[in-house]
Amino acid sequence: MAKPEPPKTVTKSVPRGRKVKILATLGPASSTPEMIAKLLTAGADAFRVNMSHGDHATQAQTIAAVRTAEKEFGRPIAILCDLQGPKLRVGTFAEGRAVIRHGSHFTLDRDPTPGDATRVCLPHPELFAILHKGQRLLIDDGKLRLRVIRAGEDAILCSAEVGGMISDRKGVNVPDAVIPVPAMTEKDRRDLAFAVQHGADWIALSFVQRPEDVAEARRLMGGHGALIAKIEKPAAVDRLDEITELSDGIMVARGDLGVELAPEEVPPLQKRIVEATRHTGKPVIVATQMLESMIESPAPTRAEVSDVANAVYDGADAVMLSAETASGAWPVEAVTMMHRIATQVEADPAYKGRVHFAEMRPDATTADALSLSCATIADTVTVSGIIVFTASGSTARRVARERPAVPMLVLTPSIKTARRVALLWGAHSVHTRDIGSFEEMIAKGKRMTLRHGFGGAGTKLIILAGVPFGTPGATNLLHVVTLAGDELARYKG
Repeated sequence: MAKPEPPKTVTKSVPRGRKVKILATLGPASSTPEMIAKLLTAGADAFRVNMSHGDHATQAQTIAAVRTAEKEFGRPIAILCDLQGPKLRVGTFAEGRAVIRHGSHFTLDRDPTPGDATRVCLPHPELFAILHKGQRLLIDDGKLRLRVIRAGEDAILCSAEVGGMISDRKGVNVPDAVIPVPAMTEKDRRDLAFAVQHGADWIALSFVQRPEDVAEARRLMGGHGALIAKIEKPAAVDRLDEITELSDGIMVARGDLGVELAPEEVPPLQKRIVEATRHTGKPVIVATQMLESMIESPAPTRAEVSDVANAVYDGADAVMLSAETASGAWPVEAVTMMHRIATQVEADPAYKGRVHFAEMRPDATTADALSLSCATIADTVTVSGIIVFTASGSTARRVARERPAVPMLVLTPSIKTARRVALLWGAHSVHTRDIGSFEEMIAKGKRMTLRHGFGGAGTKLIILAGVPFGTPGATNLLHVVTLAGDELARYKG
């Protein structure tokens, strides 16, 4: 079957016409310069590099290819490096696999001898000290479910509530306990150093359980890049506010979260995490299994379309594709489909009401008050966009928190800020020289409006900035301007 050509949804440097961002994972099916260009054209805004797969040489080539595409497309592109995190696994079996019968007893012990249908080694001594009667052990993404009968220093006797085939080194999830292991392994530390060295804009920390995990990762980052905490453990949900406070953003990682929780618990929890993160003004990403059938099929299921649409209606900053673009047969079609779903949802007259399902109370600061005013003006007066001058990206985050009716054109002298903002709801970031006066601010705002397709003659714009110019954290100026017809020739080009 011939693959259909993706629609030409965007052109270089022009806003996409949608506010939610698409984060696409790069891998064997998509890491060439040609494929990265196709994904950008189809609608990708940012790229994820999964540090669980491939070596540093391959990952360096992928990052370099994205940076090359960034220059060709004339738009800042965010790169997110996703750390693997600690993986708990069983040992090996004498025949490579075994069958655990439903209702039978099965023992996890510290004996490295290959296992059979009655036992296997669990090479994680820290688990023997924390497990006790009644707790669950989930193996192979929850396909096998064990319940602890008795736990000792050297062996954990379990009952197989759900049996089945088990093979070498399958993963183990422990949903009922906080595991006394750090969120970062030695591999993660090496991968983090690599990501910082190669200029990753965002770093995602896997299997976060407590705020201390986030604090340790931030210390190792040394001020380079921004940190996303992945919420995929029940323990992290219990301390969500503290973890969000220490992070720069949150990812709802529904894969492991769906293993450790009952499936019906995940949808309301997703909404809760998105709402809580939106209150902070930090970006929130909904990830995992969004269009999973498109790994093999050129079209998604109706349920998957509804899943993506719900994340957009909830006001998530970004929706993520994993294996769909990393290793699937239809990576461009997957991005195209996600773009089409998001565009259709945002065109729904009910979208505005749905995306404002929760009131975002501003902090008692001038910057927050002005950001709220931007959204109010956009609802009252016909404007084509909000022009935000920012050095750190903080003002853009405040405006995005209000989910205004019009897009943001974010102008910043920092390429690092421009790239990070590329993951922010409603933001079209531009790396440009700083301004030095009020007159220069107005002129640049109008010029960039024309250059980046935000409006034409008669267009009203809201401009948000800080005086004195070039001072981070000094947002104190809101100005509404109209682009007159005779200014088109002066500012265009």
